[in-house]
Amino acid sequence: MDRIIIRGGTRLRGTVRASGAKNAALPLLAASLLAHTGTTTLLDVPTLGDVQAMIHLLRALGADVQCDGTRVRVHAQYARLFAPPRDWVAQLRASFTLLGPLLARHGEAIMPLPGGCAIGTRPIDQHMKALRALGADIDIGQGMVRAAAPPQGLTGAVIALDVASVGATQNAMMAACLAKGTTVISNAACEPEIIDLAHFLCAMGAHIDGAGTPHICITGVAQLRAVTHTVIPDRIEAGTYMIAAAMTGGRVYVERARSAHMRALIVALEQMGVQMTSDEGGIFVRAPDPLCAMDIDTAPHPGFPTDLQAPMMALMLRAHGTSTMRERVFENRYQHVAHLCRMGGQIDVRGDTATLHGPCALVGADVAATDLRAAAALLVAALAAKGETTMTGVHHLDRGYMECAARLRTLGAHITRTKVPMRMHVPSLA
Repeated sequence: MDRIIIRGGTRLRGTVRASGAKNAALPLLAASLLAHTGTTTLLDVPTLGDVQAMIHLLRALGADVQCDGTRVRVHAQYARLFAPPRDWVAQLRASFTLLGPLLARHGEAIMPLPGGCAIGTRPIDQHMKALRALGADIDIGQGMVRAAAPPQGLTGAVIALDVASVGATQNAMMAACLAKGTTVISNAACEPEIIDLAHFLCAMGAHIDGAGTPHICITGVAQLRAVTHTVIPDRIEAGTYMIAAAMTGGRVYVERARSAHMRALIVALEQMGVQMTSDEGGIFVRAPDPLCAMDIDTAPHPGFPTDLQAPMMALMLRAHGTSTMRERVFENRYQHVAHLCRMGGQIDVRGDTATLHGPCALVGADVAATDLRAAAALLVAALAAKGETTMTGVHHLDRGYMECAARLRTLGAHITRTKVPMRMHVPSLA
């Protein structure tokens, strides 16, 4: 087990490049199963634990997957299996985006219920609603989802999602591409990752209109072809580096950060007093003192992203006055609060609302990450804390931030990653 040791107090300065988006790469990998022939090439795929888990799942289904750094090639012609292994599915929430492609390709799919970070209830009912609307017969029992298309195949339909679920929108899009007729998804998710998936599917030969809006129209086609596609930059990773720059009062250029993908974060940072300049290549961040307190509610895109709630709370501890954060997406996403308080944060949580009193004099402490975004929050706080912070649970960070410690070192951070020493039990000689 690894740990990260951070000596805080250094202003970050320099340039850091945003990686390809994990949350875009995972459904793109799943969608590569829809190409019966040829080799799909994905560029700028981040080398992360979650991505490796999805690659393992594709191989387990029979696909030939070759990795060369951030280039991944998928040849799915002989991917004839439709039941991915339970142990790997249990590690990765995004594994459930395999359901739509497997059902569309094979006419049936057997999926264990998905895993991932324990950040609250994330039901699969919207996925089931979408696929049932397309004609699939679905049975759920004993921790498994069994889906079967009718003999004539899936048929286009109107899918009215009760909530704008990203995963359900992705599964519906991928399944509808090979369905007969036209499918309309209403109350669809609008995230940039949805748009990226639509661009990928259209390059493969699909007909999709309206991606990025609440109404998506898909006209089914007989088959899809293999293509080459570049994954969009990771707006959550880029946003975390922007927040880290603000946290340390630094000056950082986040290369490849797209302002169009991060409007809510940019508005929030500007209201706090952070200065930003955007150009075609990225976003420059500068954070003078003092920062102003503010109130934020998380919401689906284009609202403030729940995946940046935790690191943003760390930044709020530097602001002068009382700030509030309302988590409107997941009900169990304040697990980082206790550790931020251990570092000197003053945070009160009641229901979905956290009240933060700043500015706080943060100090280094021994902390443990409980999930991916909690790890990012503790890392951001440690960069500005006085003294040394030791963080365990680093494997969570590896799920969403590629070579994070090394990149922060290029910005001047004093950060090292080491193995946790094993404690040996020496029996008594008495």
